[in-house]
Amino acid sequence: MRSNPNTLSPRLPPLLEDVRACTICAAHLPHGPRPVLQVSAKARILIAGQAPGRKVHESGVPFADASGERLRVWMGIEPAQFYDPAIVAILPMGFCYPGTGKSGDLPPRRECAPQWRQPLLAAMPRIELTLVIGQYAMAWHFANVADVDAKNLTETVRAWRDHWPAVLPLPHPSPRNNLWLKANPWFDEEVVPMLQARVRALLVAG
Repeated sequence: MRSNPNTLSPRLPPLLEDVRACTICAAHLPHGPRPVLQVSAKARILIAGQAPGRKVHESGVPFADASGERLRVWMGIEPAQFYDPAIVAILPMGFCYPGTGKSGDLPPRRECAPQWRQPLLAAMPRIELTLVIGQYAMAWHFANVADVDAKNLTETVRAWRDHWPAVLPLPHPSPRNNLWLKANPWFDEEVVPMLQARVRALLVAG
């Protein structure tokens, strides 16, 4: 019988109950609160993303969209492994879909990370690789990214070796970033193979 992934941290189940019942920014969510995350005390890989998009809000499944398909390719991982919380934890900066603005989805709500992020991270002691995806996640995880702009994102991703192998900054895998990926071929040539090798090693190590 498979062991309960939460047995390593008794505080995680009640914490998750509180997260899923959260309404702290409900007044600012045009589609209402629906926290979407995936956590386990056994997880070895953490995906620190931005916020759910519309499709993820509707399904309740993180990265169940084109961004998720590309991210799994970057990681070299199958969906069954990606959605196994004992392997991969998914903790966006904002757990609920913030709605759409003039140029795409709105930023993650600012109330979410200060309320929940540190307690959840503390309940996952086995994380060995953190993928920091997109500008808002970088602004939280890296002190040198004070401003949320494309220049800092590119510079932070280009300096990925500074944080390797524990942390890896990534551009957002959204199709909206196709132009960035085309303009920065070094990412596919240098970073993706290293990421895939690191994920394989963690999967083998169990």
